[in-house]
Amino acid sequence: MQADLYIKNGLVVTEEATFHGGVVVADGKIVELVAGNIDVAAKETIDVNGKAVLPGIVDDHVHFNEPGREHWEGYEAGSKAAAAGGVTTFMEMPLNATPPSIDRDKLIHKREAIKNKSVVDYAHWGGLVDNNLDELEGLHEEGVIGFKSFMSESGVDFKRIDDDMLYGGLVKSRELGNVVGVHAESEHVTRFLAEQIQATGRIDRNAWSESRPPAAELEADKRAIYWAKVTGGNLHIVHVTIAEGIHAVDQAKREGVNVTVETCPHYLFFDNDDFVRIGPAAKCAPPLRVREEVEKLWECVLAGMVDTIASDHSPCPTADKVKGNDNIWQAWGGITGVQAMLPAMLTEGVHKRGMSLSLLVKLMCTNPARIFGLYPQKGSLLPGSDADIAIVDLNKTWTLAAEDLFSLHKQSAYAGYTFQGQVERTFVRGTAVYENGQIKVEPGYGNLLRR
Repeated sequence: MQADLYIKNGLVVTEEATFHGGVVVADGKIVELVAGNIDVAAKETIDVNGKAVLPGIVDDHVHFNEPGREHWEGYEAGSKAAAAGGVTTFMEMPLNATPPSIDRDKLIHKREAIKNKSVVDYAHWGGLVDNNLDELEGLHEEGVIGFKSFMSESGVDFKRIDDDMLYGGLVKSRELGNVVGVHAESEHVTRFLAEQIQATGRIDRNAWSESRPPAAELEADKRAIYWAKVTGGNLHIVHVTIAEGIHAVDQAKREGVNVTVETCPHYLFFDNDDFVRIGPAAKCAPPLRVREEVEKLWECVLAGMVDTIASDHSPCPTADKVKGNDNIWQAWGGITGVQAMLPAMLTEGVHKRGMSLSLLVKLMCTNPARIFGLYPQKGSLLPGSDADIAIVDLNKTWTLAAEDLFSLHKQSAYAGYTFQGQVERTFVRGTAVYENGQIKVEPGYGNLLRR
């Protein structure tokens, strides 16, 4: 039998091994991995000349703002940015779109609106808000990969939850076999500090960071873990920025709590000094931390204590960033990052700190697919898995220009930075969707995935 595609002479990377070889593809699926540089009969053979052959990145945390806020990003622009970054599957959050996906009808409305827009495959989070507990089963039946909730105000039309809804949501997650994802910051402490700081007239960038300190994050982490332990529910804490939060999760796992933890490239690439220098493009919540905390977070990553690394891509119109140049409180909080996430981790992790490529694949491909019910279809190079592949020149040094961004608005905290490691080609189900700066498929190629 002749294969459709043979990617040969590469550095093949799985979560368990790295070896010289290739990947054989037929009918959109991986048929086999081959060691060495042997010949295989295929309709198309691509010699990658030693470049890295990774599973496509599975980004479990993006905001593409559709429907209702397409002028912020939209599925077409966001998915193209994903493809350019080696991301073959994204999981989109239920908020920053209007209406948010907090019940079955709103989710179906969203899916109808975006069904012909994406160039890569995608799945959806449902929302857990105050109070939609009765809607979670319907969302689960529609295949959402998790229920996202905020322990602090979201800043949009998505109501935060208190302990009652967190408790109830975690019970539902246990009953349904799904997971609750939480944005963990103390609403009461962050609001109190923001009001105190603003009352003094401060509008500087450090004022934002000081209003959302590590302690407010850690308290919420521990509270969410406590309720996960009590209920036996399934908890995923998103965008953890502090080592103490990772250690709290690690200890809870040892006690049998069903909890996983995500951090993001921007918390590992930038620090608070970068935020002060860059300004609103680097404003996010939780905020970027001081360099000492960044290095402690890296220690947790390298020790295998973090489960996933996701972009938390959260773009907005440029005007919504610029208006915060002189008053940081006015800027939208969110970083445009899906296109830069893999190069950022190759640069700071693999090249600078000796992170193994297999650990990178585990955190950015395999674990997200496992946690959210898409493995082994996604996140793997196993025979039978979808042929989602990123070809990466590990040694290429390049600078990301704003005009190279596929996002709708050409601004990002990463713009102007130099990286080591560049995505050359991205394949989804055996078809090239991105190649050397160009999108190769029409919008709508991407498929909806269900848990």
